[in-house]
Amino acid sequence: MRFLFELAFTILIATTIGFATAWYAVDRGVVFGTVTVGAWKAWPLEGSANADPYSLAMLARSGEIPLGGGEGIAFTATTDSRGNPLSGHCTYAVDGQTPPARLWTLTAYDALGHLMPNAAGRTGFLSREILRRPDGDFVITLAGDVAPGNWLPIAPVDRFKLVLRLYDTPLTTGSQLAGVTMPRIIAGACS
Repeated sequence: MRFLFELAFTILIATTIGFATAWYAVDRGVVFGTVTVGAWKAWPLEGSANADPYSLAMLARSGEIPLGGGEGIAFTATTDSRGNPLSGHCTYAVDGQTPPARLWTLTAYDALGHLMPNAAGRTGFLSREILRRPDGDFVITLAGDVAPGNWLPIAPVDRFKLVLRLYDTPLTTGSQLAGVTMPRIIAGACS
């Protein structure tokens, strides 16, 4: 009798831990196969047939459609280059160059993954419309107030994230990501 009680208790504990860790993995986002380059994170296998089951469950739950392996790769940043969370109450400069790609976009989303509404009606930048310095570098200012040059308006939210999508790039397999240069995210003044 004691054996059956211990067996039932062990099964209950194992099931609880299994469900809790699965929920945590799906709720917190993609946790396997992460590639980190500075403040940017990517999941090269996210849109492929080799994606792990937790990634597939998270994508099914969120309704997100990831880029396929032949289309490109998306990098997400939730912190600046010093590791501080991105806040809509601060200004930022996205500075530098992107890895090689035929086209790229930079978009700001709130913490829930929605585009941030703003008076300018601008939600992102395309590589084709960016103003560059003579050396090829660029600076995109993220701020709630109008800024000269490349300005991406952000809403005064507590947390937000940036998504840099690279289309038609040799980085889609993830193997070339080591040593790639990504733009820095430099924090400015906060209100």
